[in-house]
Amino acid sequence: MRARIKVLLTATAVSVPIVVPMPATAENPENSYAVPGLERPVSMTIDKWGVPHISASSTGDLFQAQGFSAARDRLFQMDTWRRSGLGELSEVLGKSYVEQDRASRLFLYRGDMSKEWASYGPQAKEAATRFAAGINAYVDWLEKHPDSMPEEFRKLGYKPARWKPQDLVRIRAHGLVSNLTKEVSRAKLMCLGGPDASKYLSKLEPKHEPEVPDGLDLCSLPDDVLDTYNLATATVTFSNGKMEKEPEGVQALREATGGSNAWVVSPERTSTGRPILAGDPHRVNYSLPGNRYITHLAAPGLNIIGAGEPWNPGVSMGHNGNVSFALTNLAADQSDLYVYDLKPGDPTKYRYRGGWVSMKTIEEDIPVAGEGARTSLLSFTNHGPVIKVDKAKNKAYAVRTVWTQPGTSAYLGSLNFQQAESFDEFSAAMRKWKAPGSNLLYADKKGDIGWVPGALSPKREGKGYDGLLPVPGDGRYEWSGFSNSGDFPSVLNPKAGFVATANEYNFPAGYKAPGFEWAERYRKDRIDDVLSKQSGTSIKDTTDLQNDVKSLAVTEILPYLKGLESSDPTTRKALDLLRGYDGVASKDSAEAVLFETWIINVLYPAWAEVMLPKEAAEYLTQGRLIEDFRVVTDSFAEPEEWFGKGGAQARDKLILDTLPKAYDEVSGFLGTDPGRWSWGAAQIHFFQHPLGGPNVGPIPMDGTYHTVRLSVYFPSVFPRIQVVGPTFKMALDVGSWDNSRAINAPGQSGDEHSPHYDDLAEKWGAGEYFPLLYSESAIDKNAETKFTLDPA
Repeated sequence: MRARIKVLLTATAVSVPIVVPMPATAENPENSYAVPGLERPVSMTIDKWGVPHISASSTGDLFQAQGFSAARDRLFQMDTWRRSGLGELSEVLGKSYVEQDRASRLFLYRGDMSKEWASYGPQAKEAATRFAAGINAYVDWLEKHPDSMPEEFRKLGYKPARWKPQDLVRIRAHGLVSNLTKEVSRAKLMCLGGPDASKYLSKLEPKHEPEVPDGLDLCSLPDDVLDTYNLATATVTFSNGKMEKEPEGVQALREATGGSNAWVVSPERTSTGRPILAGDPHRVNYSLPGNRYITHLAAPGLNIIGAGEPWNPGVSMGHNGNVSFALTNLAADQSDLYVYDLKPGDPTKYRYRGGWVSMKTIEEDIPVAGEGARTSLLSFTNHGPVIKVDKAKNKAYAVRTVWTQPGTSAYLGSLNFQQAESFDEFSAAMRKWKAPGSNLLYADKKGDIGWVPGALSPKREGKGYDGLLPVPGDGRYEWSGFSNSGDFPSVLNPKAGFVATANEYNFPAGYKAPGFEWAERYRKDRIDDVLSKQSGTSIKDTTDLQNDVKSLAVTEILPYLKGLESSDPTTRKALDLLRGYDGVASKDSAEAVLFETWIINVLYPAWAEVMLPKEAAEYLTQGRLIEDFRVVTDSFAEPEEWFGKGGAQARDKLILDTLPKAYDEVSGFLGTDPGRWSWGAAQIHFFQHPLGGPNVGPIPMDGTYHTVRLSVYFPSVFPRIQVVGPTFKMALDVGSWDNSRAINAPGQSGDEHSPHYDDLAEKWGAGEYFPLLYSESAIDKNAETKFTLDPA
């Protein structure tokens, strides 16, 4: 059933007609735009799905045109990202943003810029320079055509900024680094629940018991210790044009669910004798537009198509006509929280290696709209930015991340491999990949397939220093260097005929993994199961698997309901309904509504109360998502070890006690007749514009935390609002590129007047795709708009 899309329009939006992007005007009767800095004309074709296909005579002109194109579709999103990352929001939005600006400035890259540019390859500086010039060219065009200014700037009353090349790389706080939030969560849980409480948070792989670093008081961390860090890494949210706090729990989601699926199938296992490569990244995605942008870039020596973040030149997922690549998050632990003793009477000095060391303090003026600049002090230890000073307890807290190292601007490392033509070239380029930690899957026209992980992974030295808890900053716990992809395993043409990754622990014996906190294996195991049973895998099979909503968490836990009986009628109804559940969390599934409500809203909190002291159980579960459902299923499988003597009976009692509560909860919001329950009515996606509209949705959703088509939702509201999932997906027919498929919801454009603002939302909700066209003839057949950029 096709999802029904309801677009909620503001009064402003209603009064403006829909137009084709970049229409001809009196100043541009032939759709030709003068762009300073171009060497030769650049042609741009927008296909009917909103994908720009850009052709230039040099890569410099190409990247400048890409910047122009991205700004044309996503200028407000890009401008907000830049201002947020550089700490320049209050300059246009006022004093309520000063603290967020200060927080963001703490995490800017402040190192050697020559080393920074070199980390991304020989063309990186020119690519960034020309990309920024393209953005600025579009801003200049808007100055001359103010009627085309995006509505957001009109509503907020300021103009878009002009970019410098270094703006693209100095911003770090948008990158995914594990596991700062979990370090604090683990410490607080162990404080409340005892030294063994860590195992209730998540399953560590390889098997490991966290050791409390000498000198760390688990109970000493203030509740607001991460407030500044969370503010620096938060998205920019508004309420009537003013600052609004990011929804509760989104920061934890950002770290806990920065996942993805990707797989590649060898020619021997496909229907065409060509490899197939698939990828669908998962990110916090309730905002509009989405965080991926599809582009096709062609110039002598480069012909690449795929998706990336709109503010980066090049693409990070796609193909170049010879090789294809997709990525998922690799759970490399790239950050640590340091705790310092401050010198009594002087909070600017901290204890380090037997003496007192002064913090480095930088004074910066933060411009504020409507008033003069405010002076802000930014303090740093030798480990990183200071995010909290507790003068009453004489403590300070700082964050060390790989962000201080050259080359850690998120995903920009893809510039190193975009012209690769073989697995060896691709692997060599991946040795420079630093952040975020990523699994790269590979396939080429010759038929080779492979996997190469990449991350800048700290080597930690010191007794009890494993990265799982905060550490004292007195010099006993230091990074002694880094590992990278050259130290990691890789795979070329495996015997199985396919490689898949879904953020699971995937390092073989003999290799030191770059972290301990990995995703549950449910998605990975489901992908492996389907691919291993297929012969003649097709593109249709691939997109079907990307949309697969079979939950192995269901098939793992429901056998424990077998044989259970109850005299309570509600419990019997719940048992009867779930016993017939096949684990397919489709939109029309009544069983999915009950199962998800049961395990997340009822079973998990009750389980925690059995396992932990009351305060610890409340901390683990209240307002929080299940970090790792395997802690529950492991306890069910080994009841004597987890529940104690008589564990099986305690487990069964827990099930029977919680099922009726879940049944009643669902009845309360969907009615008492389970024949009218459906998961699509209980779970929706809503693309929310940062200024309140026009929004896109609601879209009924299927899938769960544990399915290949991932859906992470807030469990405390009804209907459940999906906040993490795959808005961009691709399935590539390697070598027959026009047969490839993609989707990017809700649309390519962030301009509310563009037909590509929400034109892909309905397709996405229904699990449909469009052709990702690569050949000139196919592009011409499906062209919607053509124009040129001419040298000024």
